[in-house]
Amino acid sequence: MNELRQLYQEVILDHNRNPRNFGRLEQPTHQAQGINPLCGDELTVYLMLDKDDRIETVCFEGRGCAISTASASLMTETLKGVSVAEADAYFDAFHALATGAAVPTAGLELSKLEVLSGVQEYPSRVKCATLAWHAVHSALHNRGTKVTTE
Repeated sequence: MNELRQLYQEVILDHNRNPRNFGRLEQPTHQAQGINPLCGDELTVYLMLDKDDRIETVCFEGRGCAISTASASLMTETLKGVSVAEADAYFDAFHALATGAAVPTAGLELSKLEVLSGVQEYPSRVKCATLAWHAVHSALHNRGTKVTTE
């Protein structure tokens, strides 16, 4: 189990140091800002949906702790190319994974996201891990431009 935990830590550190899909998207079709006042994490997610409501491009910018940045990076890799309905299913599955609830996995590829499952042992870190996911969910459903973990 120690080897698995070490691997997970290495993946989180890699995504923190070299976040994938990091940067601003010019002229996004959807965007939202996320703030975790407790930890100081702040990010904005940008999306470009195609004519079939599939996520063509997803990226983020901002600053935050290693868990927040790694989660946003992994999220962008996971959601690129999926439909809005699939993104909603990933949102539900990741939230369950992070909080220790039963994970609905129907047809979802969660292996990359499992590296963040350890946050369920640290309730204050759940907010760090889920911030980007709440922001992308808000962006997709036009619920405003800012979400907060508080």
